[in-house]
This record gives sequence, C-alpha cells and structure tokens, in this order.
Amino acid sequence: MALRVALMTMAGLAACSPAPGTRTSYDPVYEEVETRLLDEDLVQFQLAMNGARGPSDIEEFADCAAAQYALIRGYGFARHLRTNTKEEGGVWRADAVYTISPSL
Repeated sequence: MALRVALMTMAGLAACSPAPGTRTSYDPVYEEVETRLLDEDLVQFQLAMNGARGPSDIEEFADCAAAQYALIRGYGFARHLRTNTKEEGGVWRADAVYTISPSL
C-alpha cells in the first residue's frame, strides 16, 4: 500500500462530490460509514461502497468521511494515518484511521 498523507480543510470537501452537471465514468454507491472515536484526536472509519473502480475510490471516500467528521466536530484538519482495503463480490471495504486537529 502506498503511503498517503491527507490534510483536508473545508475547501477540500468540494472534491468529495462531482460538480453539478458533471458526468462521471462510473456510478459509485456509498453504502455505509461507521465511525469510532479511538482517542480524543484519533478516529477510525469502517466504510463500504459498490461500483468502485479500485482501492483509490474507497480511499477517497474515506478521506471525504474524515474531512466531514473533522468539520462536524469543530476541527479544521484530518491527517491520514492508514487505510486497509479489500474487495469481495464487487463490494469494496476500507478500515481507515485519521487524526483530527483544530490546526495544521
């Protein structure tokens, strides 16, 4: 798995969905997001989606979930720590962990 570092701000949420009127070459179905607060600033996400083209799609879904969670909790940033992905029967699943913080 490639090492990724994701720092997301409110502006970064714009990348979480296509622009209105934009056609995409695939049709993802975002199934579920389960959030677990592991520590005050450490969050785990369990995600599932159909229609992903590969692991990068579910990893981007995790990034968006982390960014949204950070904003809901009043924080400005989420930093990616790790994501494990797997695919079974066309359903992609991810187990992702992020730290959240009010500042960079």
